Amino acid sequence: MFYLLVNQKKQIVPCLTGPTAAGKTELALSLASNFPIDIVNADSAQIYRGMNIGTAKSSKSILNRYPHYLIDIINPEESYSVGSFVRDALFQIDTSIKNNRIPLIVGGTMLYLNSLCHGIAQLPEKNMQIREEIEKKAQKKGWGEMHAELKKIDSCAASNINENDKQRIQRALEVYYITGKKISELQKKATPQNNYQFEVFSLKNINRDELYSKINNRFLDMLEAGFVDEVRILREREGLSSENMSMRSVGYRQIWKYLDNEIDLNEATELAQTATRQLAKRQLTWMRSMKNLKQESHKNIYKKIESLT
Repeated sequence: MFYLLVNQKKQIVPCLTGPTAAGKTELALSLASNFPIDIVNADSAQIYRGMNIGTAKSSKSILNRYPHYLIDIINPEESYSVGSFVRDALFQIDTSIKNNRIPLIVGGTMLYLNSLCHGIAQLPEKNMQIREEIEKKAQKKGWGEMHAELKKIDSCAASNINENDKQRIQRALEVYYITGKKISELQKKATPQNNYQFEVFSLKNINRDELYSKINNRFLDMLEAGFVDEVRILREREGLSSENMSMRSVGYRQIWKYLDNEIDLNEATELAQTATRQLAKRQLTWMRSMKNLKQESHKNIYKKIESLT
C-alpha cells in the first residue's frame, strides 16, 4: 500500500513546490521513474491546452510516459477557479490512492497549493456595483495604481498579486470594500475540507542570482523553440484575447504585445524576463510564510517519498 497513515484518519499526500525554474519538474520526473507516482499539476498556466512552450510544459512523450493529471484540461479562452482546482485535485488524489499509487502535487501556483492544503476561505459573493466602481477607477488611474491602493490596505495580499493581475486585485479590493476586512486575514480562517495531511517540500539552498540567470536563459530557449509562433497561433482562436486569464501569464502577455506591434521583440524579451523574475520573487516570499514547508535536499526528498511506499 503506497501511502502512510498518520493516524486512523489522515493520510500523507506529498507536495513539491518552489519558484519557477527551480527544478521542480526535473525532480518530479526523477521521483516518478523510481516510485509509483501520479504527478498532479499545481501550475495555473499548465492547465491550458496549446500553451506548451511558454509554460515549460513537459513534452508529449514525457507526459505519456509518466502519469500526469490536471495538465491540458481546459482551452485558453475558458476560466478555471481555485475552487475548481481543489475539487479536481482532491478527486485525483482519491483516485490515485484507490489505485495504490502516490499522488504527488507539483507546482508553484501558491494560491492553488495553499487552498488545497488549508481550504478555501468563506468570502462574500461578488458585488457588481462595487466591481463596476473599481473598474471605473482603474480606467482612470490604471491597474498599477489600484495595486498600490491594495498595498496600502493589505500589503500581505498585494505582495502575492502581480500588478497586472486585475482580476485578483479587483477581488481583493472588493472583499475589503464589502467586509472592511483584509482578504489575507479572511483567507487565514479557511479550514480544509478533506481528510489528508499535506506535506510540502521544496529544494533547499536556492540561490537567487543563479535562479534569475536560469529564468533569463530559459526564456531565450523558449524563443528558440518557437514561442512567438505558439502565441501567434493562440491569437487566432475565436474568443481568445489578451484579457483572458491564460494570456495574462508571464511571457504570453509580453509576446502578445509584440505581435500587436506595441513593443519590439527585444523589449518583449526583457519585459518577460523581468516579469518572470518578479513571479519567482513573489513565490519565494509566499514560501517564507508557509509554516508547513520543509526545505530539503534531493536525497532527503527521495527518502520522504520512499517512506510512503
